[in-house]
Amino acid sequence: MSIRTRGVVVAIDGPAGAGKSTASRRVADRLGYTLVDTGAMYRSVALVALDSSVSFDDAAGLGDIARSIDLALEGRPNGSVRVFVDGRDVSDAIREPRVSQAASLVSRHPEVRDSLVALQRKLGAEGGVVLEGRDIGTVVFPDAEVKVFLTASPEERARRRVAELVAKGHDVDYDETLAQIIERDGLDEGRELAPLRAADDALRLDSTDLGLDEVVDRVVAAVRSRRT
Repeated sequence: MSIRTRGVVVAIDGPAGAGKSTASRRVADRLGYTLVDTGAMYRSVALVALDSSVSFDDAAGLGDIARSIDLALEGRPNGSVRVFVDGRDVSDAIREPRVSQAASLVSRHPEVRDSLVALQRKLGAEGGVVLEGRDIGTVVFPDAEVKVFLTASPEERARRRVAELVAKGHDVDYDETLAQIIERDGLDEGRELAPLRAADDALRLDSTDLGLDEVVDRVVAAVRSRRT
């Protein structure tokens, strides 16, 4: 295990819509840790690929995007994280449904993953960081001191996603959103490279009937127990 100088590494994994982003922000804020949204990195590559008409089967082309884009994650006083690609704020664009589906197709390629995983490990090497994603505790930081696998039923995740998009002015259908989430789960869990799964030593939390505050309290308690 590498020597951490700023605290522990907190790995929060789970499927789309389980509440990872909100919970991770709250946990990082409570602990005074840096938040790294790794999913935003893959979404950013997917967005650039869509805008550049690069095929999701073009591993070399996608790898070039991952290596060449200037990707920055900037925390804000309200606890949110803004995502910038080549100086452009793409925080909202990467949350569009078309990008969500494309992110799974992008993440299956080693050429993309190798580049982004190296960046994620660099950002978290000294600890004091909360990393959110799908393979943090299994691949990126298998030696993370605290691992969490946060999930919820597909129906609840679809309901949350619809509410989020409607609040942003998008016209979305629940049944279509549910189908997209189930498809995304299949892609993430079935991919050959770094599939979505809980680490053997992960704290498993189902947020279907669990409030956000309770999720955050449990994760923070797990972190503090490792620091004592």
